[in-house]
Amino acid sequence: MADDGASAKGMDSVDTTNELGRLASRIIPHILNLYNCKSTALDYEIYAPNAEFEDPLMQAHGVAQIKSAFYAIPKVFSEGKMVEFTVEEEETTSGSGEIRMHNLQHYKVLGKEIDMKSLIKLQVEDGKIVRHEDLWDENPLWNRKTVSLPLVGWTAETWRRMNMLVTHVLMGFGKDQRPVH
Repeated sequence: MADDGASAKGMDSVDTTNELGRLASRIIPHILNLYNCKSTALDYEIYAPNAEFEDPLMQAHGVAQIKSAFYAIPKVFSEGKMVEFTVEEEETTSGSGEIRMHNLQHYKVLGKEIDMKSLIKLQVEDGKIVRHEDLWDENPLWNRKTVSLPLVGWTAETWRRMNMLVTHVLMGFGKDQRPVH
């Protein structure tokens, strides 16, 4: 099932049940809470226990580290939200497939506003996210497979992993936080 027409602009919360495919209608509202700095423990129930999250800054393994990554956003940025998005879904079997979310994210840090285009790729198995990639400017992540010099890719992977481990410690090892409004 593919749904190329689902989109929203400038919405903090959105009723997506009529616009999105089966996988996306259940998952996207939670993803919006994560990126809009409004997540609660319930929002992380969309992840499989051994899920992975990766962006150019971090590489998280397991739900506790994914919580740390997203709970850190309002600690670093005075504002963080997804201001536009479109969703594509490919359901390969019931409850499994890929969701792609082309989006524009807005952040404010130290008084400076940052707008960033991104592609979020969600691999779903049995109704749970097993892999969540956030590709800034829709560029692939640097790793041993995507960089011509494997040592450079390995260094990028190691840096993201270490950054995640430090964040995980600072965020109380994924301890649930109250949302910041």
